[in-house]
Amino acid sequence: MTITGSCHCGRVAYSLDADVTEAIECNCSICRRKGSVLAAFDPALFRLATPREELGVYTFGQHAIRHQFCRTCGCAPFAEGIGPGGKAMVVLNLRCAENVDLAEVRITPFDGASL
Repeated sequence: MTITGSCHCGRVAYSLDADVTEAIECNCSICRRKGSVLAAFDPALFRLATPREELGVYTFGQHAIRHQFCRTCGCAPFAEGIGPGGKAMVVLNLRCAENVDLAEVRITPFDGASL
């Protein structure tokens, strides 16, 4: 399945070739505020349709994750970083995915606030 997604205004857009069957709902300080539902993927599957200079980037804490957001509408459709075990990952905010039905995704709470 090809997943497509974007920010609210459409300026930041991506596609990714994978199936989504599970995701997490993290309670860390940023995910809780954004209301994200997150699924991680291999970066080789991800295609950004937006020039990188169009993106805003926010990091905090250990700076392991680069939260990418639209400089126009402020929406954050994805992040990039290093996951458990030191592997590179792209993390999609499934609330910004256009063709993913969250009712069909197993969503597991994740206690990121305790990290």
